[in-house]
Amino acid sequence: MSAAFKAFLNSPVGPKTTHFWGPVSNWGIILASVADTQKPPEMISGNMTGVLCVYSALFVRFAWMVRPRNYFLMATHSCNECVQLYQLSRWAKVQGFLGEKKVPEAQE
Repeated sequence: MSAAFKAFLNSPVGPKTTHFWGPVSNWGIILASVADTQKPPEMISGNMTGVLCVYSALFVRFAWMVRPRNYFLMATHSCNECVQLYQLSRWAKVQGFLGEKKVPEAQE
């Protein structure tokens, strides 16, 4: 094995630690959120999406402040924050917070 790969394996944020596997498992939340962008915005839970936004924002800061800095965790939660904010904007549009409220065609 190369010296760089050995250094990565044995680093404080390498694959032998939870600092690596925690962010890997969090990608499941991001992938599910990306898949949810294809669903109707009426199905979005504003409460849950808001909580996920706060959760990711807090963990972005945590990843920056913890020593050693965990850039992988920070990138993971930054991506999740972006997807959740997009979902929150879709929900807000349907609820009428960002312009006209979308009325289903059957009720017009």
